Amino acid sequence: MNFLEIAKKRYSVRKYLPRKVEEEKLLQILEAGRVAPTGCNNQPQRLIVVQEEEGLRKIDKAANVFGAPVIIIACGDNNNVWHRSYDDKNILDIDISIVTTHMMLQATELGLGSLWVCKFDPAVIREEFSLPDNIVPVNLLLLGYADGTPKSPDRHAQVRKPLSETVFYEKL
Repeated sequence: MNFLEIAKKRYSVRKYLPRKVEEEKLLQILEAGRVAPTGCNNQPQRLIVVQEEEGLRKIDKAANVFGAPVIIIACGDNNNVWHRSYDDKNILDIDISIVTTHMMLQATELGLGSLWVCKFDPAVIREEFSLPDNIVPVNLLLLGYADGTPKSPDRHAQVRKPLSETVFYEKL
């Protein structure tokens, strides 16, 4: 599969089979996150892999995880993030989003389903996983084998705006 085929194949999976994700696949997904670019190569990502029942129950208190057998709590270290000098913009969310995207697309290539979840209670995640103050939970990446019929890669022709509505040359 080439990149666009992978990007078009990926969809939001909201129902998972009760099947474990193989360690070698999980390691490939984590490696994709490791090599993701970050501001000034600061690598502020701190990824908590949750796949045991106790940890999954903790996350259930904070979000709907749709029965995913693996959840990566994608966090960032505020003590290790680049700031834009002109306005001191903290790019932690951007860095962690790039890392999450790399992992999500790698999962797709490996035949796994995924769901990027931002609707979660960060205070619950912080408490249940004893996160220090400098560590910020940014999103949850759910992983596993999809239960159901995959969405068509051709759906983008109907559900995405055409380039002419989102791309502008030289001015908006």
